[in-house]
Amino acid sequence: MAAIGIPGIAPELEAELALGMQKVESLLLSHIQGDYPLVEETSRHLVAAGGKRLRPLLTLLASHYGDKNRFGIIESAVVCELTHVATLYHDDVMDEARLRRSVESANSRWGNTVAILTGDYLFAKVSALLADIGPEAVRLQASTFERLVIGQIMETQGPQNGEDALEHYLQVVADKTGSLIAASARFGAMVSGAPDEIKETLTVFGEKIGIAFQLADDIIDIASDSHQSGKTPGTDLREGVPTLVTLNLMKSTRPEDKKLQKLVSAPIKDEAVVASVLKELRTHPALVESKDQLQQVAREARVALGPLPVNDVTGALFSLCDAIVDRSA
Repeated sequence: MAAIGIPGIAPELEAELALGMQKVESLLLSHIQGDYPLVEETSRHLVAAGGKRLRPLLTLLASHYGDKNRFGIIESAVVCELTHVATLYHDDVMDEARLRRSVESANSRWGNTVAILTGDYLFAKVSALLADIGPEAVRLQASTFERLVIGQIMETQGPQNGEDALEHYLQVVADKTGSLIAASARFGAMVSGAPDEIKETLTVFGEKIGIAFQLADDIIDIASDSHQSGKTPGTDLREGVPTLVTLNLMKSTRPEDKKLQKLVSAPIKDEAVVASVLKELRTHPALVESKDQLQQVAREARVALGPLPVNDVTGALFSLCDAIVDRSA
């Protein structure tokens, strides 16, 4: 896989994107600087921990369909990454997470109040960037943030009135993950002045690839022995968080699955039980079904790219689909 995470990418495009990502990283770190030492320390905590930087990379790629040198493209990429990071601070409080990006979570280190306020601080820094980009960017961020919040509320509330649990989960994923990745692609196209049809195409692609990204993480949490996702395998089982794999398991009508279904329906505190459940799930039809569903979403993402011109950037977007799916192989 290439250094920026896209296999087979054209060397010239890779070099250009690498330079752009350096600018993104520089602005990310400089923009969160503040006058109060604790705020700067806490806000740098997850930014400095790294991450895949998928969102800003997608913004830069999308900008190539217009004038990639326009003001606001690097700023938009930072908006998307900072929004993502800010939501992580809040998510970790709600999930009582101990680790994030392989480092101690902010809530574990400084407490829930400081973690929540750090997320709020980053949202304020995002707003400052948006004000410079323009009103269309503000509107896009507002609609995206609305979906992020609704997705979180839906997840917290759970399926309602007989709603199918898997369909509910996929909508949560679309809102919580897909919406911001879709916005990341749209920002790049919009700010660069790309044609409307390309802007809409990239938005649809971004949402599909965002859903695929989360479903791949669900599979990795079960299937991987490494810390490939930045989390310890089985984290979702320990927290009792429904995922694609466990929801497919819960649909099973096989009598032999009843014990396993009961175990995954609540947080698992015993590490020996976590290990046992992981072992069973790794050979279970639910995992195979989950991988098939991921492949289907990835196919839909590739189909969405159909209207785009044939060039190195479009080729890179196709390869990005492959890279995301291959993470869970």
